[in-house]
Formats: sequence, structure tokens, C-alpha cells
Amino acid sequence: MALKGTNQGSGRPYNRRIVLETVRLHGPIARGDIAKRVGLTVQTVSNIVRELELEGFVLGARELPKGRGLPPTFLNINPDGGHAIGVHVTPVGLKAALINLAGEVIGEREKKLRQMRPDRAFREIGILVTSLRKLRPRGRMLGIGLAMPGPFDVESMSFVGPTTLEGWKGIPIRERLAKLTGLPAFIETDMAAAALGERLYGAGRTLREFYYLYFGVGLGGCLVHEGAPLRGAFGNAGEIGHLPLVPNGEPCPCGNRGCLERYLSLEAMGRRSASVGVDGWVAEAAPLLRAALVAIENLFDPETIVIGGPADESILTRLVEAAEPLAHSVSERRGRAAPRITRAVDGANAALRGAAALAVAGVLSPRFGSLFANDEESSAPVRAQPATEAA
Repeated sequence: MALKGTNQGSGRPYNRRIVLETVRLHGPIARGDIAKRVGLTVQTVSNIVRELELEGFVLGARELPKGRGLPPTFLNINPDGGHAIGVHVTPVGLKAALINLAGEVIGEREKKLRQMRPDRAFREIGILVTSLRKLRPRGRMLGIGLAMPGPFDVESMSFVGPTTLEGWKGIPIRERLAKLTGLPAFIETDMAAAALGERLYGAGRTLREFYYLYFGVGLGGCLVHEGAPLRGAFGNAGEIGHLPLVPNGEPCPCGNRGCLERYLSLEAMGRRSASVGVDGWVAEAAPLLRAALVAIENLFDPETIVIGGPADESILTRLVEAAEPLAHSVSERRGRAAPRITRAVDGANAALRGAAALAVAGVLSPRFGSLFANDEESSAPVRAQPATEAA
């Protein structure tokens, strides 16, 4: 994944992110090596690095001299240079975490809620955020990100059914989150947030193109292309759970029948395992999982498919095992560097870490520009708003 700077006068904020992202990915790294990687002059890189050091985002250290002359200074991300809060809202509860600039989780909080109504949820978010901020009372807070079930702004599907946040239609979510916390607020679908978390902190760091299959209360997915999650024209790409794969199957709240997530999701597992057990549900879901995987491979040709989400690790492992033998597809070729399907590094917290990374990405990453209106306003809303202003 080649990150390249720009010599245009308006490109300074972008170049700062390029340099900072390169330090994060490749540190410890010298200024000259950064310049070679990003296509900027050593002087330009040195000027940017000087600013970043003064602002506390990067740290420099020299190696011990091995001969004549001073050895170069090697740069690393300063983990305590900034912090962000991630919140994951699901139909069954809330989770929140504080992460540092290196993506390390400083602390986590959780609240189970049977009725995820907006007013109650925002009250609980405020309590969780207050508790987390006490862990770093003097730390620089970059912002707060919230991951939630999609899709956004689709009349027949948004906030409809047990795998969504029923009753949240028309709530100005980003605005309420910003007002509640006093921080720049960002919103993303849980599947795209999970893909972002895997890209920044998991196996995706070494992959250019992978598909994240999000196994949550519902089912979704996100293609990560050239290091950036693809969201579609209106931010709703990846609603694989609403593919009607079972002819004349179970009715889905979206209005169709036989949608994949009616059979392959935590909500489906909860319903079906009550009568056939978890093993019986896995056996029933396996053919549909194999069909979904081969469809993903033939449509997107990813390096690998990563399965993650808030399901127990044992469930994700059993699903990966049940997918074998994988069906024939364009991904069945010799000399593969990665397996066709693999488990997420931190599946249970991927959406949570990804939500926090939304704010961190505003400073660190030049590859997630679609999260923001422009480089000058890091607090701008995501491109696809999950709710409109309340009347």
C-alpha cells in the first residue's frame, strides 16, 4: 500500500497524515526513509516531523554511535500523544473503550440493556464516557466514534427489526453525541468500523485487499480496498445479511423472504439453538455460510475473508471449521499467501476499536478521507448520516 504525499499548497494537512501514518506503520523509521516512501523531500518531511514532535504525536530517539558522525534519529508514534473513545451500540447493550494513539485499549466499560431506547442509551453512554475519561484526566482527547447497526437512511430497512436499533429513526445521533461529550463525533456502521479496526490493529495491517465478514446480532460485511473500507455511494455497502438466499424462506423485517441473516447471525443462533442446539444450528447454517463465502470471493477477489464480530470466539471458530470444504471460486488458486478464510485478531472488540479509530484516523490516516468533509475540519460528520435532524 503506497502512501504518497502531494506538493500542492493545499496538501499540507494531507502530508501531515501521510507522515504520521508512515511512522505508525513502519516505525522506528528515519526521516530520510519516510521521504523515500511518501515521495516528499527530506526537508518537507523534517519540517512536518518537527511539528509533530512539538505537538507530542511522535517521539524521536538516536541509536548509539557506531562510527564517525551522528546516527540518524528514528521516529515512533507516541502512544500517549492522543486518546479517543469508541462506543459500540447494539440491540442488546453498549460497550465503550478508551484507546491511545497506538490503538492500545486503556480501559473498557459495558452496559447490558434489554430495551435500547435512545434517551436511556445516551444517558448510559454519558456515564461510560465519564468513567473512561477519568483514566486519562490530562490526556488529549481526539474525539469519539460510535459504531451501530446499519443500513442508514433506507426507509424499509433502517431501524427496523430485531437486528437494528428500533425506535432510533429521526434521532440526530452525531449531534447528540457531540453535545453529550463535548468531543468531535463520528458515526459508522458496525461492520465498517470492525473492518477499520482490523485494518489498523489486526491482520489487515499487512493486507491490501480483504473482506471483513461481520458476524453480530445481524450479519454484514465490508471490503477493505487499498487499505480503506469501501462504503458505497450512500454508506450502506456490505449489507450481505439482506441477500435473499433461501427461496420462500423466513420473512425478514426488511420485507423480503429468506434473507441470509435470518439464518446466519447471533439473533438467528439464539432463536434456532433453543430447539436444535448450537451444534444443530451450526450444521444448518454451514451451507448458507459456504454460499456467502463463495459469492464474496467471486464478487470481490479478496486476499482473504476475515470473520469477526461480537460472537464468542468458540462460535467463530466453529463457523470457520464448518465452512470447509470451501466451494470452488476465483480464490481457489495456487501460491496463496493467505488462507481463504481466517478469524479476526480481535473479533469481539473490532467494532469498538474501529469506532475509536474513527477519531484517531482524523489525525493519523490519510486513507480514510471519506470519513470527513475535508482535511481542515476533522469534526465533520461521516458522509452517510444514520439519522436526520429531529424536527
